[in-house]
Amino acid sequence: MEKELNIAKELAMRAGDILLEHYARNTSVDWKGQNDPVTAADRAVSELLVRELKRLFPDDGILSEEARPAPARLSKSRVWIIDPMDGTREFIDHRVEFAVMIGLAIFGKASLGVIYQPISEKMYYAVSGMGAFLERCGVTTRLHVSPESDPALMTIALSRSHNSPQVDFIRDRLGIKGEIRSGSIGLKVGMICEGLAHLYLHTGKRTYQWDSCASEAILHEAGGLMTNVYGDPLRYNTSELRNLHGIIASNGQLHDRIVEVTKCVLAGFI
Repeated sequence: MEKELNIAKELAMRAGDILLEHYARNTSVDWKGQNDPVTAADRAVSELLVRELKRLFPDDGILSEEARPAPARLSKSRVWIIDPMDGTREFIDHRVEFAVMIGLAIFGKASLGVIYQPISEKMYYAVSGMGAFLERCGVTTRLHVSPESDPALMTIALSRSHNSPQVDFIRDRLGIKGEIRSGSIGLKVGMICEGLAHLYLHTGKRTYQWDSCASEAILHEAGGLMTNVYGDPLRYNTSELRNLHGIIASNGQLHDRIVEVTKCVLAGFI
């Protein structure tokens, strides 16, 4: 998987350059749906990644947020799952919390991940069985989640642009006091991998496979855990693109407890 990882890292950096070009000027914005913006930068990066991955790995499937899903991918054992820009709203608002995310799922499991934040030149990456790493300014460090198991000393990573009463209630039930906010799901999970946060929750149906594939591959190799809100594994390259039962990403120390509290809270909200 060394070839795949090196290519994914190179493509993420090329994609980051495109995002920075658009970031420096007012790029056009359209709306795919309510609270779901897309920019010319998203589309330009998607075109680059889809074109190059098709050229370099012609036998693999590709799933991109900004490209029409090809049914043929469902018969492939290897599928690249990409979010050209995670954190589009932050990009539009001229905040730095956006990233390129490139994942590779093999037989439905997140097996490779690259997350690149071009403003800070931070690159998180991992391959199954090879550990997780952060590369920044020419320095590479191995990633390990925090071993913290006391909820009172934990920090939850929250969305900057969307408040969730359910997540707030779960946080209170768990007794977690600290919080840190960011726009990109990938960057929030990256904080867990760095030990800066311990938990990220999304209880609804508004995340997709491209939000979680690269993130999960890196978090798993950093010693953390990602499941749906019922504690079940996430599966990739399925016909349903959404994570219908949400996401729980944690340092793993209290994951079962988080699942139980989340299930109870959601039952009360239904």
